Amino acid sequence: MSDRSTGPIAFILKGYPRLSESFIAQEIRALETAGLELRIVSLRRPTDGALHPVHREIRAPILYLPEYLHEAPRRVLRGWRFARRLKGYAAARATWLRDLKRDPTANRIRRFGQAMVLARELPEGVGHLHAHFLHTPASVARYAALLRGLPWTVSAHAKDIWTIPEWEKREKLADCRWLVTCTATGHAHLAALAPPGRVALAYHGLDFTRFPPAGNGAADALARDGGDRARPVRILSVGRAVAKKGYGDLIAALALLPPELNWRFVHIGGGALRDTLRRQAAECRIADRIEWRGARPQGEVLTAYRDADVFVLASRVSADGDRDGLPNVLMEAQSQGVVCLATATPGIRELIADEVSGVLVPPDAPAALAAALARLIREPDRRAVLAAAGERRVRQDFAMAPGIARLTALFGAS
Repeated sequence: MSDRSTGPIAFILKGYPRLSESFIAQEIRALETAGLELRIVSLRRPTDGALHPVHREIRAPILYLPEYLHEAPRRVLRGWRFARRLKGYAAARATWLRDLKRDPTANRIRRFGQAMVLARELPEGVGHLHAHFLHTPASVARYAALLRGLPWTVSAHAKDIWTIPEWEKREKLADCRWLVTCTATGHAHLAALAPPGRVALAYHGLDFTRFPPAGNGAADALARDGGDRARPVRILSVGRAVAKKGYGDLIAALALLPPELNWRFVHIGGGALRDTLRRQAAECRIADRIEWRGARPQGEVLTAYRDADVFVLASRVSADGDRDGLPNVLMEAQSQGVVCLATATPGIRELIADEVSGVLVPPDAPAALAAALARLIREPDRRAVLAAAGERRVRQDFAMAPGIARLTALFGAS
């Protein structure tokens, strides 16, 4: 791939680096290892206070665009003066105005301003723009590609698929060179809106060099059945505290557990609803059993997986249509031999078979979640069997390499 005639590829991200998007960082590093030359363009500066190890391994230089146009008026003015002399300016402006008429928001204005800055400051030699997420990053990529006369492509994931209007999805799918998505459900939805052959499926998968087997902690785990106050069953969840993750349902389920069961719950992740969830836990009188660790780097998350007896994710569809695809945290937990209890959303069903490689319950059903969790707490033998099956499944079918090979082939064909 080192002799690509199109030059480096610019990856356009909403924010970089982000602890919650380790799968993107792992993809970038794997593509670099495969021989692609990348540049990172971020629409905002990082807000997390830590990095994953993979972030330090990435070689690609980073260009930060102004998150808000009024914060960098000179850059925006220089971008506009440069962009308006380009052959693609008329087409890009017309496309943006058509979008703005249907979406008259400050965010839509900001996207075109960022695209003009990107068109002027695009790293030397870049011949291809690739956006991660079909909403804001793809809009900036689309406008900048029109300005500069470049091909553009996109990776779609979850929120970006389900929360933007159909007209926007159809038009972006018509304009991009190709789109890749990470669940069969997302693929089916987008393929129905796209020209034939435009949408590809590639699971993220895991880089198992970063998630080696945890070893045999079965003897310790078998001793934990909720009956010993000194050895509570350790429950873990990793994810942002946002509506689609269903943490309100999980707190409600924990409050419904029989009082004689001994357990501890650890949550790892940031998110706007953390204070709300803390108050809910206090109102349910279970706050003393919960530890809120916030966003943590990958090494600490890996240790938490290995310490856990049960991993729980109560994903749901939020009021705005946002939902999970196939959460990487489930694959990560399974890779460490932890039994997973999750809700039966379409993406999750692509990974977990109920009572075969984990346990599934309906979303938005705290009582069902509590009943399933209570049974797992009481039955360590069953936990071990399901955990072993889940680990076999993820290691056999969800390695990162096939998805990277698929992406490398797509970029090469472009």
